Amino acid sequence: MTAGVPLCAIVPPYVLDRLAEAGHEPAVHSLALDAAHRAARLAPLPAVAAGPDLNRVICDSGHLQHLPGRTVRTEGRPPVADESVNHAYDGLGATFALFSEAYGRRSIDDQGLRLDASVHYGRNYDNAFWNGHQMVFGDGDGEIFGDFTACVDVIGHELTHGVTQFTAGLEYHDQPGALNESLSDVFGSLVKQYALHQDADAADWLIGAGLLAPGVQGVALRSMKAPGTAYDDPRLGKDPQPAHLRDYVHTADDQGGVHINSGIPNHAFYLLATALGGRAWERAGRIWYDALTGRRLPADADFTAFARATVAAAKARYATEPSVADTVTAAWAQVGVSSA
Repeated sequence: MTAGVPLCAIVPPYVLDRLAEAGHEPAVHSLALDAAHRAARLAPLPAVAAGPDLNRVICDSGHLQHLPGRTVRTEGRPPVADESVNHAYDGLGATFALFSEAYGRRSIDDQGLRLDASVHYGRNYDNAFWNGHQMVFGDGDGEIFGDFTACVDVIGHELTHGVTQFTAGLEYHDQPGALNESLSDVFGSLVKQYALHQDADAADWLIGAGLLAPGVQGVALRSMKAPGTAYDDPRLGKDPQPAHLRDYVHTADDQGGVHINSGIPNHAFYLLATALGGRAWERAGRIWYDALTGRRLPADADFTAFARATVAAAKARYATEPSVADTVTAAWAQVGVSSA
């Protein structure tokens, strides 16, 4: 990877580790590929003409491990026979739409970055990731995971890692890393809610609903509404996410628990969005976006620093509605994080 840009994959390593230990070959293969991706160093982003409009390029890796693969659909072209290509194309568009229409952002980098994605990466690859340049999707193994292009919130999650990369650049370890992951869950969920025109109380607040294959005992990879309840399966184990700071998981794995402990700020956002009501991307999402893109958020921000940034953002944007900032403070207090 390029310096300062981590490999950000949707399936946590502890999930694949458990499957690999049980002899699940696709998980063994996926872990090896993820390790290779983390060790790789990418060339600088190529010079691509930027503009204010959506520009998507979808490639087919042909089940090989080379990127980007053969170009199969470009901006404005009609759907093709391959549904993975169409899902990726639509998911990139849905993510662009949220950031552009709700927050005035010009693509992931705010400079009109072209959105590139590759589908059918490897064989039975159990992951999807943002590598600092583009989205990459595996097909899943069909036994534990399905096609990773099928969940628009997964696509929104991964592309939001790009937004974080080009803004606060949150470090990918411990609490800053958990915030990095949480922000991707927040905006991934908002991408889905925006596409479905859902109010906060109608949303499922799940990340990766529909990704688990039939027969797996679970509903998604993560739940923002009730962290720790997304799955409980003999093969996957039980969802380990905490919802409160008192249950913070101290671990050397998963970059210090970046996927596990993201449940805490995830739940704070859910509490805020449902307390404010209405469309979550309008006020709750606006506050989180302002905090992420503001100049005051350091790359090593912990939960408290981010909580303070969100309260400050609420006070600045809703200066005539002090109850909004009070609701932000209360949401963080409910998960044990001080914003004072």
